[in-house]
Amino acid sequence: MRLLFWSYALFLFSTGAAGTSLAAQTTDVPTDPSARLREVLPPDVAAHVLAVIADARVHGLPANALEQRALKFAARGVPAADIARAVGEHADRQAHAKTLLDAARGSSTSGDEVEAGAEAMREGVDAGAVSALARSAPSARSLTIPLYVLGSLIAAGVPADQALARVNDRLAAGASDSDLAALSAREANAHGGTPGAVGRELGAARRPSAPAGANRGQGNGPPADVPVNGGQRAHSGNPPAGSPGKPGKP
Repeated sequence: MRLLFWSYALFLFSTGAAGTSLAAQTTDVPTDPSARLREVLPPDVAAHVLAVIADARVHGLPANALEQRALKFAARGVPAADIARAVGEHADRQAHAKTLLDAARGSSTSGDEVEAGAEAMREGVDAGAVSALARSAPSARSLTIPLYVLGSLIAAGVPADQALARVNDRLAAGASDSDLAALSAREANAHGGTPGAVGRELGAARRPSAPAGANRGQGNGPPADVPVNGGQRAHSGNPPAGSPGKPGKP
């Protein structure tokens, strides 16, 4: 199911359909995610998560991706303490990805690119591969889709060096985002999957572009897969220290 998600998500990213899909699914969500988090999380956990999000925003990270991640996990009944841990771990990945991408490109990277880098690292893409992709890609080319494709190839079981080579080869040939998404889809097919009804899983795949003047560091990407806790509401728990866990799992 996870591989299908990546394939279909990349298709929506490349066609621009994801923003429309999300808008249709979030019309009843309050415009202030912070207020919603205070409603769905125990007070101590909400305070911890909001502090992490505020710190991310101060440092130019895509903080709204963290907000949406926390809300999605809460909606799926993930325990509150696990939500706090997952948000903290992903903020760390965002910070690492931003450092790598900014250094490789010699300029500030967009929020969407940072989130894509963080998601790629969640899939197991190492720092060297993220930097190598950023250095080799055309300077004017957005890294958002290439990074997501790199992560999706790793998720499909392609060895890291081969995945990086495939993406770099397509970029060198001038492939469009749609072409890159098709590469990911072919890998899904090769592993017995085809994009289908998984569109229902794309609730937070990508938000519409922020309006002019909005924080440039905001961005979103496909959310991590999380276990469903039988539909139970997130329960109270003290946020544990930022102990490492399996990427993408709260």
